[in-house]
Amino acid sequence: MFRGKKYQNNAKLIDRSAQYEAADAMELVVKSATAKFDETIEAHIRLGVDSRHADQQVRGAIVLPNGTGKVSKVLVFAKDAKLEEAQAAGADYAGGMELVEKITKENWFDFDVVVATPDMMGVVGRLGKVLGPKGLMPSPKAGTVTPNVAAAIAEIKAGKIEYRLDKTNIIHCPIGKASFGAQKLQENFDALMGAIVKAKPAAAKGQYLRSCTVASTMGPGIRVNTAKY
Repeated sequence: MFRGKKYQNNAKLIDRSAQYEAADAMELVVKSATAKFDETIEAHIRLGVDSRHADQQVRGAIVLPNGTGKVSKVLVFAKDAKLEEAQAAGADYAGGMELVEKITKENWFDFDVVVATPDMMGVVGRLGKVLGPKGLMPSPKAGTVTPNVAAAIAEIKAGKIEYRLDKTNIIHCPIGKASFGAQKLQENFDALMGAIVKAKPAAAKGQYLRSCTVASTMGPGIRVNTAKY
């Protein structure tokens, strides 16, 4: 795979065989984010579980202490008083069946997070096939199926992220922007790792945290030593 000059220069900063302490990894990831835009920093955490088994799922949500650097667009499925509450709390879009039709007929996805009140899940369930693969389906575990829509919107706007396993047992999560600096990125990373460790399924056997890599949008991966977590 061809890599540009910047990437190759940044890759020289990193020892691929080493596992860096989190603080050093964050310093390096900031240093290697040299694109002309404010790069997102992501953590990729491989877990010693099997996501094919229901009792080994790892999924949840956490409000990062320093946010993500991105303001998420929130779509809320609600009705009556809860619809008004969602609009007052700053939902970007709120409604019911008309939004289901807009998504299915117009292939409309101008939002980042979907929240629904429990009484609307019958309606939202019709979107399972389109929202599911995009990771947008509301879930009680992620706090996105809730009667308290105002609190859910406030948390999402403050930098709440959802973490979940993919098919290869890896969690991919943004932990902020390069402009945050190493200290704030580490605070976010520590919070995410703490949540993932706390979410360890009882059925998980052997080593739980298998490996962890952090990388900027355009930069090389940096391996993080997870022993302290």
